[in-house]
Amino acid sequence: MKQKIVEKIKKQLLGEIEGLKDKKGFIQAGAPRFLGLYGRDSLITAWQMLDFDPKIARNTLLILAKLQGKKINPKTGEKPGKILHEYYSKNITDGWWKKYKKYDPWLKRGEPFYMSVDSTPLFLIVLAKYYRQTKDKELILKLLPNAKKAIDWLINYGGLKDGFLRHSKRKTGKGLASQSWKDGAGNPMEKMDGPIAVAEVQGYAYLALKETANLAKILNEEKLAGELLERAKIFKKDFNEKFWMEDKQYFALALDKKNKQKKSITSNPGHLLFTGILDKKRTKIVTKRLFEKDMWTPFGVRTHSTIESDFNPLSYQNGAVWPHDNWIIAQGLKKLGYKKEYNKIKNALLRAHQEIGFIPEFYGVVDNKIILKKMDRIICHPQAWASAALLNFLLR
Repeated sequence: MKQKIVEKIKKQLLGEIEGLKDKKGFIQAGAPRFLGLYGRDSLITAWQMLDFDPKIARNTLLILAKLQGKKINPKTGEKPGKILHEYYSKNITDGWWKKYKKYDPWLKRGEPFYMSVDSTPLFLIVLAKYYRQTKDKELILKLLPNAKKAIDWLINYGGLKDGFLRHSKRKTGKGLASQSWKDGAGNPMEKMDGPIAVAEVQGYAYLALKETANLAKILNEEKLAGELLERAKIFKKDFNEKFWMEDKQYFALALDKKNKQKKSITSNPGHLLFTGILDKKRTKIVTKRLFEKDMWTPFGVRTHSTIESDFNPLSYQNGAVWPHDNWIIAQGLKKLGYKKEYNKIKNALLRAHQEIGFIPEFYGVVDNKIILKKMDRIICHPQAWASAALLNFLLR
């Protein structure tokens, strides 16, 4: 692709991200519906933008630490040490609030909503990545108490004390049925008996333990570092035993409360590649599986395999292609030296941008053509972690 075109795309993507930047320096999740602080989305966007502007990560970490859970509140999902899922300022306009609150009627302006199982380990991962990029020891010292509280939540509230990082299903009509990134209505985990352990969440938890141990060493917290590394070692072994589907030669999407596997072939295990939780042999298997014809399209990896009974190429999370999902998979490919596969994903997202004229939250692929108009959900654009995904590819 000509450099002039690349520069034009970069300028467009930077403009989209700048348009989503909050006055406090973090990036809102997307427009028009997601103009708030999202733990998962804002952290992943901050990670994607580290090479370009580390201050975004710093600002995101600081505000999430300020709003970190302090008490147990079943209505909001708050627990001590937990990082929020979603937060809208009291200052958001009445017109916007009236129009979009109907999608999430349990939300209140100025009140954090904590029903996300992966925001907390992602907070720890991005904190470590920020330090590695900037060597900003002052921020690490400042946020060490928050990191310790986050670890405490993972172990004593999230489930790591006895096994895997899990989330319970909602007990009322309020809140999210699923608390991992595939949290839309009709997602493949919606009918599972909770508490549910989702595959990629375990990878995040494993890396969070390892990364926090490294930070603890830097700050001469040797005892804490040793405890976290020992826990991570046991956790890795348990994960590879319980999530591996011998009959399908792939990792299960999730485990239910009795550790029964949800045997769907999905993109979720692709997120494990960057975390280090997989052994070398299974790393190769997962990588190869993602590029087989039931998962791969000219515009990226699908969220859900075409061989699954509930596959729908026009479905939000049961068959569509998500740029941020592909970007996270690509980070593992790059880390592990799969340059060819990394570039396949990079070029697929560039191809999608050329086809559409922008990079949206998600899109369908039917007969190797992108579909936008017939999707089962309104597609948001700009969406921070989609725009930042492609920008990160171009900046590298």
